[in-house]
Amino acid sequence: MNTAAQPSVFLLLGSNMGNRMQLLERACSLLQQAGVWVERQSSVYETAPWGFEAEQNFLNMALQVRTPLAPLRLLQAAQQVERQLGRTRALGAGYASRTIDVDILLYGGEVVAEPLLAIPHPRLHERRFALAPLAEIAPEFVHPTLQKTVAQLLRECSDAGSVWVSDCRVGAGLKPAHNDDKNPNGVLRAC
Repeated sequence: MNTAAQPSVFLLLGSNMGNRMQLLERACSLLQQAGVWVERQSSVYETAPWGFEAEQNFLNMALQVRTPLAPLRLLQAAQQVERQLGRTRALGAGYASRTIDVDILLYGGEVVAEPLLAIPHPRLHERRFALAPLAEIAPEFVHPTLQKTVAQLLRECSDAGSVWVSDCRVGAGLKPAHNDDKNPNGVLRAC
């Protein structure tokens, strides 16, 4: 596989139903089977639901991947992974709990405006739960339309949602988040 011509693509995985850690691990495996190779992964973050109430918090992690798939084909692969892991989408239902969510945050420096896909993710800069893990693995990556680094976007993010970070990675098991000490980016440290 010639990865030199393939742009860095950034995904966000999230789960707040079932065995969340296992679902994140399984999603990584299924993405690889679909031709999406993980180059870097963030720590696993625990976050409160965004835009709705739920009984269980989300586990989120960012991935830097390489793939020969074009953006729309990558979206199809991501949605297939979601279906394989039990994700169902109700039309017009708004935000809801889910077994797995695979979002395309950035696709190199590309800007995509299709009816089914917008890249960069249109609400990336508004969501601390997406920016915190992304900033861990790509702090200097420049958002192609806002022309700010991911680290700048995180510092400027007005989202007051709680984000806990664990030192764990997929495959290492999840440690509980207990520490309430905030870092300058408003991310709570755990473990």
